[in-house]
Amino acid sequence: MVSDLKKFERNRKTRRQLDKLSKSEDNLVIIHYSCESFYDRTDGRTPRVTSICTRNFASGQTSSFSIHKIAELKKISNEKIQEHYDSLEKEMLKEFFNYMNTHKNYIWVHWNMRDINYGFQALEHRFRILNGKPISLEEDKKFDLSRALVSLYGNAYIGHPRLQNLMAKNHITAKDFLTGEEEARAFEEKEFVKLHQSTLRKADVLANILGRALDNTLKTNAKWHERYGLSIRLVPELLQKHWIASTIILLLGVISAIVTIYQAL
Repeated sequence: MVSDLKKFERNRKTRRQLDKLSKSEDNLVIIHYSCESFYDRTDGRTPRVTSICTRNFASGQTSSFSIHKIAELKKISNEKIQEHYDSLEKEMLKEFFNYMNTHKNYIWVHWNMRDINYGFQALEHRFRILNGKPISLEEDKKFDLSRALVSLYGNAYIGHPRLQNLMAKNHITAKDFLTGEEEARAFEEKEFVKLHQSTLRKADVLANILGRALDNTLKTNAKWHERYGLSIRLVPELLQKHWIASTIILLLGVISAIVTIYQAL
């Protein structure tokens, strides 16, 4: 079980990270992507990518990479996309990694893009499978907004699914937003434009949530002490670890005692 002191330190660390992000908003890239469902897979194959959206946080300028856009340029109809999927996906990922290469010194803000099922590793792996040569971002250039909110507000700050519930709590419109199940169904039904619109919308939602987290105006279910990582149980640990605080409190106690005696006399 994580101690109160550890929670407090994580809260402070994440708040410092957000303060740092707020000072370099021009160099923040929001990223989100949609793909084939990665649940109930039996063949071990990584999910195919359908669309990727990146958004500059400060300017709102959006760059998108999608299967249907590449198909349109190559005069391939929507009905025949599946026949050419590998070549279309490779071209899309090539464009995306070229973009990443020119923005590799930016901070990339994402939502749970952490592993081979869904994440930067998955994008890199897909491109390698298609004989492409991806680049890899340094770990310190990735910022997981989902985990940051847990560090700030605690595990119970909002119910699951967290992104949708956060949107509802903060009155963020869900227009064009697809859930994971809806995205999987859209992929099966070859509704690639619909998937792309959902990806664009989610990048916009993440930018909205990040902005509120930076301003400390994000509405959650977290109580006051959870928002600031404070609790009565934390005090002994904090005093034990931080001797300066302990000394100050001791001195205040001595001064208070002297004042009390002086007043009595």
